[in-house]
Amino acid sequence: MPSKRFCAIAVATLLAATHALSPAFAQPLDKVRFGTNWVAEAEHGGFYQALADGTYKKYGLDVTIVPGGPNVNNGILLPVGKLDFFMSANSLQSFDAVAHDIPTVAVAASFQKDPQVLIAHPGVQTLEDLKKLTLFVSPEGMVSYFQWLKANYGFDESKVKPYTFNAQPFLADKNSAMQGYVTSEPYAVETQGHFKPKVFLLADYGFNAYSTLIETRRDLVAKQPDLVQRFVDASVVGWYHYIYGDSRPGNELIKKQNPEMTDALLAYSIAKMKEFGMVDSGDSIKLGIGAMTDARVKSFFDKMVRAGVVNPGLDYKRAYTLQFVNKGVGAELRPK
Repeated sequence: MPSKRFCAIAVATLLAATHALSPAFAQPLDKVRFGTNWVAEAEHGGFYQALADGTYKKYGLDVTIVPGGPNVNNGILLPVGKLDFFMSANSLQSFDAVAHDIPTVAVAASFQKDPQVLIAHPGVQTLEDLKKLTLFVSPEGMVSYFQWLKANYGFDESKVKPYTFNAQPFLADKNSAMQGYVTSEPYAVETQGHFKPKVFLLADYGFNAYSTLIETRRDLVAKQPDLVQRFVDASVVGWYHYIYGDSRPGNELIKKQNPEMTDALLAYSIAKMKEFGMVDSGDSIKLGIGAMTDARVKSFFDKMVRAGVVNPGLDYKRAYTLQFVNKGVGAELRPK
C-alpha cells in the first residue's frame, strides 16, 4: 500500500503538471461586459467566435456580449461604467466622443474598411454615374459620408430621399441607388430583386474610416491596461479564427442570440468580408488584425474637416491609442 508521503508527492506532482499546462489554472476569470451596436450578425463574428471557441477564456476573461439593436443604445452604457468595452461603427464616433468630452477611447479597429456602400441597378458603371440618380440615404449618412461625397465628388443633396432600411423603394425605381453595408444589403437585393446589383464600397473611393472599433474608458486604460490588452488580443484571435478558420462556433452563437439570422446570410457576409478585405487588408497585413496608424487617422480626420463634418480644432489624437495594437498578435493564423 503506498505511503501517505508518496501519495502527497504524487498529488503535488500532478497539480504542478496541471498548472504548467494551464497558466490560468485556479485563477479566477476577469468578468468583462462588451456591448455591440446592433443585433448579432456576421459583422460581429470575431467577438462571438472568441466567446464560443474559448479564446476569451484562454486569455483569462469571462466575457458577456450585450447585443445592441433598434431600441438599444449600448454606446451610452460605456462611459457610465455599465459596459467595459463597446463596438463603435467607425472613426467618426471616436471623434464625436472627443468633441463632447466623453471619456472613451478607441483601442483597436476590427475592420480596416468601413462597410458602407452605395448600391445601384445593373448598367451603372462608375461612382460618377450615381450623381444622376435618386439616392436613398439615411439621416446619419447625410451628416457623415454624404458630406464627403459632396466635397470630393460633387454629389447633390437635392437628389436624396430618406432611406428607411427597406430595399423596396430602390427595387421599384431603376434610376435610383441606396445605401447599405457590403455584407448585408446587396444580399437582400439579390434575394428580393433577383438580380446582382452594382456595389460601390466607399472605402475603395477614399472614405478611409476605421470601422467596428473596440472602445473602452480612459480610466480602464490607465488602471487596468493588462485587461484591455487581453481583451484586444483575444478579440483579434477571434477574428482570425472567424475569417480564416472554422466559423461555425461563432455562427451558432450569433444565431442563438439572433434567431432571424440565416446560414446563407452568414456565409455571404463572411465571403464579402474576405473578398473586400474588410478585416484583413492594408496595414493589418503587416501589423495584424486590429491595426491602426497615426497617418491613417490623420488622413481621415483631414478629409472630414474638408467635408465640414468635424471641427478643424478638434484634438483628434485623443480619440484613439495605439498602445494595444500593431503587435502582430495572431498573424500566424492567417493562411500562407
